[in-house]
Amino acid sequence: MLGPKLPPAVLQTPGYAHYSLAWSPFHKNRIALASSANFGLVGNGRLHIVSNAPDLHVDKFFETQDGLYDVAWSEVHENQVVTASGDGSIRLWDIMLNNFAIASWQEHTREVFSLDWSNINKDTFASSSWDGSVKLWIPDRPRSLSTLQAHHACVYQALFSPHQPSILATCSTDGTLKIFDLRSPAYAPSSNTFSTPLSAAALTVPVSGSEVLSLDWNKYRPFILATGGVDKAVKVWDCRMVKMGGDGGVGGVCEAHLPGHEYAVRKVQWSPHSPDVLASASYDMTCRVWNKGRLVYIHDPHTEFVVGCGWSLYDQGLLATCAWDSRLNVFRV
Repeated sequence: MLGPKLPPAVLQTPGYAHYSLAWSPFHKNRIALASSANFGLVGNGRLHIVSNAPDLHVDKFFETQDGLYDVAWSEVHENQVVTASGDGSIRLWDIMLNNFAIASWQEHTREVFSLDWSNINKDTFASSSWDGSVKLWIPDRPRSLSTLQAHHACVYQALFSPHQPSILATCSTDGTLKIFDLRSPAYAPSSNTFSTPLSAAALTVPVSGSEVLSLDWNKYRPFILATGGVDKAVKVWDCRMVKMGGDGGVGGVCEAHLPGHEYAVRKVQWSPHSPDVLASASYDMTCRVWNKGRLVYIHDPHTEFVVGCGWSLYDQGLLATCAWDSRLNVFRV
């Protein structure tokens, strides 16, 4: 085996397949878990608030009318979390209150598939949807700040750069990774849509001939990103290499091509503690850990698609995975 295997801590949530997890930026042992009944195809959803001390257990859960696909913690309020739903809605929850969301937005016309709270502009978060758009939000406003018509097709993920607050990356069904500079005059919040929405990307990276399902920014190296998708490969991109065209830049150099997964890669996440360590989760029911481009660990106790993984922000080497088998695993690599 590629590394010593210690049994993970396991939490089972019967009847709810997991889609995403997020470690709290405020509390070392708190995890938010987005889940859906019937594998997210039909039925309701559930937000679980989980503690990892002294063992894994559910502190509280909130029911939703449709499945939940993603979750993100507020960077301002330690008890607030935002969820993305299959009915196109976004909800803000206070985990100290019971039953009902404290805010709700319904602008996306299809499933909301990802959420990201900026860790620099801490009052702002982004959502991406199957409707092809990305929207920027401030929680105390009734409507979105602005809308990026980022792709012609489903936007699986949109993430703010951890280095520059005005830079946002997206990935899509169309096989591309795009980087947007929100300082562009076209993105002024006074207009609700961009003047040249489909050609406004500062950089377009042709990642794959198939869908790109996930991306993540390296936390130490600006403009280094990882992607994963239907082609089963994890790829690392240096997006400083740009060839300018009439509608923006095209380029990006593939710094590393990491084969190994047997099915589509559903999630990639760089370690917050190392510039060289990357985790990937896949429909092959494994989570894999890479270090400097080499496969160093395989986590394979799950019995269904592994669709989420996340590194602890406080405890180096501690990794969580969630899957359609209704299990949340926490283990040390």
